[in-house]
Amino acid sequence: MDSYTDRRHNIVRIVLLLAVLLSLAYMVSRTATVLPAASAPSSTANSYSTNFSHAENPISEGGKWISGKKAGLDWADVRVLPGFAYGLEIGGSRPEREKYDDSTALLTGKWGPDQTAEATVHRTNKDDDKAWEEVELRLRSKLGPHNCTGYEVMFRCSKSPQAYCNIARWDGILGAFMMLQENHGAQYGVADGDVIKASIKGEVITIWLNGKQIAQTHDYLFTDGNPGIGFYIEGAKGVNDQYGLSKFSATSE
Repeated sequence: MDSYTDRRHNIVRIVLLLAVLLSLAYMVSRTATVLPAASAPSSTANSYSTNFSHAENPISEGGKWISGKKAGLDWADVRVLPGFAYGLEIGGSRPEREKYDDSTALLTGKWGPDQTAEATVHRTNKDDDKAWEEVELRLRSKLGPHNCTGYEVMFRCSKSPQAYCNIARWDGILGAFMMLQENHGAQYGVADGDVIKASIKGEVITIWLNGKQIAQTHDYLFTDGNPGIGFYIEGAKGVNDQYGLSKFSATSE
């Protein structure tokens, strides 16, 4: 083999070696760029508490809440007087679909799927049976124009045998919901000062009243969303500010 051929082969070898080195350098740079971004942890733990200290209509607390009418259009807003949150639903006797425009408020921000919400009931109206007055806790809920989804835990403001604590799933449009569990009796109703609590972990929804577990059920449909509050009234008008919540807190993991 002559010297010219040797030089040519050497050049080819050098070119191939450079190509391999450039390829390896590219792969290393891609790995260094991509791996940290892919493995970066994202925390979904969150918490919030309030005693509703400032009057607002609808509730906001510096952008911490969205409210039913303003954000969802088809549901009623939640209003705050100092120390007290209550709903603005019309109430009375209305058609089946229309009457389910519960006053609704959800916390904003990013919340983990395992959530707990707790609140203290405020009530001045002692008429237990002529009106259906409910205070509600929301879990894994979302609210947008003409759409509201998530889980609702409702307590009737009554200590009569007609009282209840029910668990429902909201499926989107106004009036679209499914009862997951119904519990009736005086032991499930609430009065002024009672503490209500609800949690969801995985598919398990658990309810407490004054620290005692009173109900539990399962559902798999919604895996994310935010906690919040709600109110419902039927059979009476003009008494919205006679029942509501005086404190609220929520946590998530």
